[in-house]
Amino acid sequence: MNARPVGSPSRSPSPTHAQRLLAIYLNDHLAGASSGVALIRRMARTHRGTPAGPPLAELAEQIAEDRESLREIMTALDVPAQWPRVVVGRLAEKAGRLKLNGHLVSRSPLSDVLELEAMRIGVQGKAELWQSLGILAQTADHLDQAAVDRLLTRARQQAAALDGLHDEAARRSLTSASPSAPASTSAPSSGLPSAPARRDRGPSRRTRWA
Repeated sequence: MNARPVGSPSRSPSPTHAQRLLAIYLNDHLAGASSGVALIRRMARTHRGTPAGPPLAELAEQIAEDRESLREIMTALDVPAQWPRVVVGRLAEKAGRLKLNGHLVSRSPLSDVLELEAMRIGVQGKAELWQSLGILAQTADHLDQAAVDRLLTRARQQAAALDGLHDEAARRSLTSASPSAPASTSAPSSGLPSAPARRDRGPSRRTRWA
């Protein structure tokens, strides 16, 4: 039996196999997008009437639009939605609410920190999705490269807004006992309504997820 020479490149997946992998990949992101929409909408409702309410409401609207964009892309690529995966994602989001936050029943200020961290991770994952689709758009006639680039750009704005909200929530819940806690400073505009300021962490990374 002839063995493949060591170091020889592996063959590219067949079109059918590649389509199956694409379907798995996009449906995983669709499930994550549905979880993210549910979480950010709940956060916006919780903070309605507070300074964090407007930016959270704007983020909720944008992230829901992103999910619809993903569905449209899946349709264009002839990838059917696998709804059981979406249901599992929603259940995971609900289970995540049970994470210990220092309070057994009532909502803790730490809940804001944990939820914003979860959203930031989700948005970062969404950015990786748009980056991957940008690569696919170079050879796929059904994908609009400019549209994917716009989704990636908006994801970076979402990430910046979430960073600002997270820093303010962490300052409020974790440093409230410290009289020397630094005061908030104005954050650069992210295209969203007055998100709280965040410290400089170097070049921002674009993210998008849905």
